[in-house]
Amino acid sequence: MRIRFDEQLEYLKTQMIQMGALIEGAIAKAVKALISGDRELARMAVAADEEIDQKEREIESLCLKLLLQQQPVARDLRQISSALKMITDMERIGDQAADISEITLLGNIKPEQNTSHISDMAIATIKMVSDSIDAYVRQDLELAKAVIEYDDIVDELFNDVKHDMIKLIHEDPDNGESAIDLMMIAKYFERIGDHATNIAEWVEFSITGKHRDGANR
Repeated sequence: MRIRFDEQLEYLKTQMIQMGALIEGAIAKAVKALISGDRELARMAVAADEEIDQKEREIESLCLKLLLQQQPVARDLRQISSALKMITDMERIGDQAADISEITLLGNIKPEQNTSHISDMAIATIKMVSDSIDAYVRQDLELAKAVIEYDDIVDELFNDVKHDMIKLIHEDPDNGESAIDLMMIAKYFERIGDHATNIAEWVEFSITGKHRDGANR
């Protein structure tokens, strides 16, 4: 019985990796579409949200079966309950990648108006998402803590983007509409960083049994 349960836990980890790959891919497509103005790529990022939602439902069903059909010990219970919490944040990351691409599809942003700081935010948030999932699979407490600390970098980049947008409008008031869209995109990346931090905090809980206050942003 225990061997079968361990196999199912490993399958859960595999499913979490797959969902992580889906959201990383959605973010990457959204970023490339933003930088290049590729509308088809933006539509692909929006469409990916449905696949991410489906994967969330599959993992949720698997977790509930493990909880109901097995008798997990405390550590197992933490891993399963943490996965249930994590997929909520992962699904929201998929939503925000789609939101970024929907703004790109509006066509208000010119490729030359995109700032390096937004690109840096994208790279940083993809790293946070990837590392937070990896920390869960490997049960790596130090990596989870590193993800949480890395959120400060994303917050600093968000402040840089705000300054960039003020400069963009100052240079030409006609840039106002695109500046607002870019600020919204930067805010979505900041939220993705917050969700990745939430995921890492649930990884901490799965390992230590302790959950930080104020984890749910």
